[in-house]
Amino acid sequence: MKCRTARMWMFTLLLVVGAMVFAACAPAAAPSAAPATEQEVAQEEESQYPPEMDAWLKEAKLGPYEESPQNWEEIERLAKEEGEVVVYSASSRIAKVADAFMAHYPEITVTYFDLGSVQTVEKTVLEQEAGLYNTDIVTTGGSGQVIHELLGNNRIVNFVPDTVADEIPEEYKNPVLVRVLEGIVFLYSTEAYDAEPISNIWELTTPEWKGRVVIKTPLESLSNLMGVSTIVQHADEMAAAYERFAGEPIQLSEGVPDAGYEFIYRLLKNDLVILKSGSKVAESSGKKGQDNPPIGITSFTYIRYNESKDFVNGVMTDLDPVQILVYPTYTAIARQAPHPNAAKLFTAFLMGSPDIDLDTVLEPPYTEGQSAELLLGLAPYYEPGSKSPRNDVPLPKGGEVWTQLKQWVVDPDFMWYEAPKVRDFWIQYAGE
Repeated sequence: MKCRTARMWMFTLLLVVGAMVFAACAPAAAPSAAPATEQEVAQEEESQYPPEMDAWLKEAKLGPYEESPQNWEEIERLAKEEGEVVVYSASSRIAKVADAFMAHYPEITVTYFDLGSVQTVEKTVLEQEAGLYNTDIVTTGGSGQVIHELLGNNRIVNFVPDTVADEIPEEYKNPVLVRVLEGIVFLYSTEAYDAEPISNIWELTTPEWKGRVVIKTPLESLSNLMGVSTIVQHADEMAAAYERFAGEPIQLSEGVPDAGYEFIYRLLKNDLVILKSGSKVAESSGKKGQDNPPIGITSFTYIRYNESKDFVNGVMTDLDPVQILVYPTYTAIARQAPHPNAAKLFTAFLMGSPDIDLDTVLEPPYTEGQSAELLLGLAPYYEPGSKSPRNDVPLPKGGEVWTQLKQWVVDPDFMWYEAPKVRDFWIQYAGE
């Protein structure tokens, strides 16, 4: 990063010197240049892209060459000519999105790869480093990696469909479009407990809950790593919550830097149960017939299994100091995508119909009938544990809990710079 900054500084210095020399040698009577137009200013941004990428951006009408307004009639026509869209996804529900898209656009085949967040980023990076540009869409969580590793290195291009852009807050459409918001929550069995079994997060580190807290490993999930890192980011609030719980200031263990890391340390030392599947975490806490079920720390989206698998999970809504660790799932067009127009069309499909508004009545099953026609690619994610970034999409039944939960939102910069340390800390103490 430092080398790149130095090169950019040197390049800028050479441009300035060159301009001074040119000005000194130019005829004195030369007229002053007219102010640059918006198009000329935009095209000056070409220098940030490699030549082959810039040529692709120009042909695909993306980045500095994006049209406004977007010509959706032309985009759809060209997408059908391209005939395919390739998607790298962190979500298994991409299969349902693909089926719905192909039913809507039978001329276009969706080839998708359900990779998980870590492998979605890794596959994209490794292929592009080898000069292979195989995918059109990259959709994943992992905000630090998406913003810094992918966008920061020109591996993806942000594209926001203007059909719904006005209904998306700025922070959810720049620097990369968020297609759905999800979060890490604390699940408990509503069958085994008459009320929420704990009121302070630090209770999970006490002997009462030894071996009875379950989490998906953050080593194989960027979403879970985001959740753990966000707890570390809020170390001061964690320290204050500890004092409210214990009645005295926290004493840090040897080698532990702050209260955020101390919580992770004590949780691991309390025989934390670590699984490789978030759905298994939801099953651990929510399966019926248990006498002493554990608390599950996992994605809010697994609350949908209460319907599909007859689980009895409840979300803790009165937990000090936080109740949900919110993380975005992004979608972007991959660098030098072979089917850029199909990628644009697929992106618009993911975001749902512009005909939806807050008065729209959406009835289950959301993946069928009129609801599916309006929700489009949102349909498989239209459940209480997920939330559209659009302001005009009504919450599904049960989704009102989003307005009740105290939230900490994942910070991309903290994720990028601190999450590797969190990961190393986890490895160090989880293995002891």
